[in-house]
Amino acid sequence: MINKINDDAVAAVSAVKDGDTVLIGGFGEAGNPTELVHALIEHGARDLTVVNNNAGNGEIGLARLLLKGRVAKLICSFPRSSHGHVFNELYRAGKIELELVPQGTLAERMRAGGAGVPAFFTPTAAGTDLAVGKEVRIFEGREHVLETAIRGDVALVKAEVADRWGNLVYRKAARNFGPVMAMAARSTIAQVRRTVPLGSIDPEQIVTPSIFVDQVVVVPVPVSERDHLLEKEAVR
Repeated sequence: MINKINDDAVAAVSAVKDGDTVLIGGFGEAGNPTELVHALIEHGARDLTVVNNNAGNGEIGLARLLLKGRVAKLICSFPRSSHGHVFNELYRAGKIELELVPQGTLAERMRAGGAGVPAFFTPTAAGTDLAVGKEVRIFEGREHVLETAIRGDVALVKAEVADRWGNLVYRKAARNFGPVMAMAARSTIAQVRRTVPLGSIDPEQIVTPSIFVDQVVVVPVPVSERDHLLEKEAVR
């Protein structure tokens, strides 16, 4: 009987090795698998390359992973935010490498990785510093930059509902990068609020099919990044 539900988050992420590329879902707080990231910290893997839209906020989730010194390189679109002091300090001290990627290009690089497309041309970033060192061609009179696909060793994503096979349904905008990350990684671990009996999810509502999911960890009441930041500010 196929049952991908794992009650132990640390055990679920234990396959992550030193030096792995880890795709972490989320757009700010929406869809951020905070508990899985904290489990990754407890697991202890180091020298990671992390792909995420942001660089974390406060000292929770991805920011905590950075603070613990576990990330060697960050590939993201928005490394700076109003509460993102951890990354800023590490970057200025030369303790972390940054690859800045336009948001749409970041999503497409992962989609390409999941689809088996090694590279593609896009006009985004043409004529900017982000195009330096990359191949540029002219299509229909416009410069296009060659971007390579992104594939991960492991993806950590957050969904709303799963069954024991690992079929996933997301909650509105919390879907964001989850589906493409699940396709672009060799192994995907999903954090969900609840599970439902097999067969009870309308097939038309399944966004990430079970074939792309290896483990499911149930977190009924996930930590709120926003509440955490408010509590920190109140203490100050």
